[in-house]
Amino acid sequence: QVQLVESGGGLVQAGGSLRLSCAASGSIFSINAMDWYRQAPGKQRELVAHITNGGSTNYADSVKGRFTISRDNAKNTVYLQMNSLKPEDTAVYSCHVDLVNLVGGALSIGDYWGQGTQVTVSS
Repeated sequence: QVQLVESGGGLVQAGGSLRLSCAASGSIFSINAMDWYRQAPGKQRELVAHITNGGSTNYADSVKGRFTISRDNAKNTVYLQMNSLKPEDTAVYSCHVDLVNLVGGALSIGDYWGQGTQVTVSS
């Protein structure tokens, strides 16, 4: 079984910063891509940032230049550094991981989601 535990959300004023973390644990063989998504009330979930196992990154246009995704492969952890936060960044942020894990002694490809963490930016 694989678990993703997120931390780092909270309430911050516009212009402030927050750093989200998402740690994967369990019978993990390897981790491929890691992503951060967000969903605001009444809106569809959107991809915020993506990082490959080689470190290549992609960002939503709305966060380019303000957010930075990174990963620590030794810790099976992905981070999202969020700077210059705006009220429109308010959402529940969730990590998503594509990985290979051991299931019943065999390798299995799967994707997993974190529980979500609330980020609220006040104006």
